[in-house]
Formats: sequence, C-alpha cells, structure tokens
Amino acid sequence: MKTGLVLEGGALRAIFSSGVCDALLDGKVMTDYVIGVSAGIAYGVSYVSRQPRRNLEVVTRYAPDKRYMGMNNLVDKDNRSYFGLKFAYDTIPNELIPFDYDTFAAYPGEVEAVVTNLNTGKADYLPVPRRDKNSLLLQATCAMPLLFPIYRIGGQPYLDGGAADSIPWRRALDKGCDRVVVVLTRPRSYRRKPDQMIRLIRKQYKEYPAFVKTMETRAQRYNQDREELFEMEKAGRLLVIAPRSTLGVGRIERDTEKLRLLWAEGYQMTVERMEEIRDYLGL
Repeated sequence: MKTGLVLEGGALRAIFSSGVCDALLDGKVMTDYVIGVSAGIAYGVSYVSRQPRRNLEVVTRYAPDKRYMGMNNLVDKDNRSYFGLKFAYDTIPNELIPFDYDTFAAYPGEVEAVVTNLNTGKADYLPVPRRDKNSLLLQATCAMPLLFPIYRIGGQPYLDGGAADSIPWRRALDKGCDRVVVVLTRPRSYRRKPDQMIRLIRKQYKEYPAFVKTMETRAQRYNQDREELFEMEKAGRLLVIAPRSTLGVGRIERDTEKLRLLWAEGYQMTVERMEEIRDYLGL
C-alpha cells in the first residue's frame, strides 16, 4: 500500500501544516509520497528531511526581520519579491538554520511541488531536486502573483502553484497512493472569494491570457475542489486535517506568538488523531 501526504499553501499560515508534520515525525509517521503547494512544500521538505520544529524556528526567528519579508525587498530591482529571496531560500537553509540535504536525498519516495505554467494556465507537477541549494523550484511554487518575479524552469514560465491546483489531492491519487492525508490551512467552513487584485493581474500578465483566465476562475475552482475533497473524505478515500481557526494569522504574518499558537494547533490536533492516522495509513 502506498501512502501520500498533500500540503496546501497559504504562505505563513502553512505553519499550521508544520505543526501537523512535526507531530507526524514525533509519531514516526513517514509517507511514501509528498506533494505540496507554495509554502506547503517549502515547509514540507523539512518533514522529508526529518527536521521537526525547523520551520517553527525559521518563522519565529525571522518573520519580523525585514531581510525575510517586507516592501523594501519588493522595490529592490535585484529581488523584485516581497520576500528576501536570497535570505529566505539561500542564507537561512545553507547558513543560519541548516537544511539536512543528506537526509532529504536519502528519502526513498517521491517529493513533488506544484507550479502554475503561465503559458497553459495549468498546473505542472515537478520533482523537488534533492540538492538544489538555491531552492529554485521552491521559490517558483511560492511565487504569488504580483509579489514575486516570474520563474523559468525547463524553458517554461511559472508562478505560484496555488493558482492552478491549490490542494493537489487528485495528483496523489493519480500517482498511485492508496491512502492520502490532506493538510489544509483554512478551516472547513472557509469559502474563497474572487481575487480583489484581478484587474491589476489582467494588466500585469496580459501576455499570458491562459494564466489570467486561471486567476479569474480560481475562487470558484478552489471552492468546488474543497467540496469534492470533503466528499472523498466521507467515502474514506482521504483523511483531512484542517485548522479549527487560523487564529488571525495572515499570509505575511509577523506576530511570532500567533505563529507559534497556530503551529501548536496543528501539532496538538495531529497528536489527538494519531491513532486514527496510523490506523488509516496501515501503520
């Protein structure tokens, strides 16, 4: 039986998912396949590298740091992102809070990140390189429209995977997973609203009409996808873990106490459901 873990994005709200993953690590639960979107997989690689609480240390230490995120980074012509790309994706994992590339490379399963292809407007599912010290794919999957530059990988232009496939549970099933744990970063009652920046998106990405169309329909597709996800859960095909509340944590949250509490919610919820999770995964 093949098991999978699906991690939704949500920028710093994904610290909830880190709490879930850290509890799974403490419970010695490792799936055969991991896929994530945006911060879901950017944080999720620390699960595969078996480094519990690494993401918690990163966000509680650096979320308030202007080198990590802030408007000064966005107006920097060599950065062009709200996040400090070199600092967040190079300096931190390679110097300040080291990422364990050896353990990550030794993981026998597959790890994929979702990116949105601007030419097609559709999701591409790319394997996460095991020793990419520039974290190029992880930058691309996190690349929120208007807040990041466009990334080119394999000759294709990419942005945030959440635009095309925010919760890639179907991909996990297509990859042959018999049991899939899906971690959401919004409560079950959440409904996405149309993007308020859609006019600016139409203007900024007018040379990519398929991508603009994807952004125009994103809210409707996301809400429908969640409805189908919960139906699959009722049928026993998936196990879903979602926060009861996001505790007011935003995508670019700087309040480290809020971030710590949201991590703790994910951790405690998973501990409480550990027996159910282990039974579901056949462990």
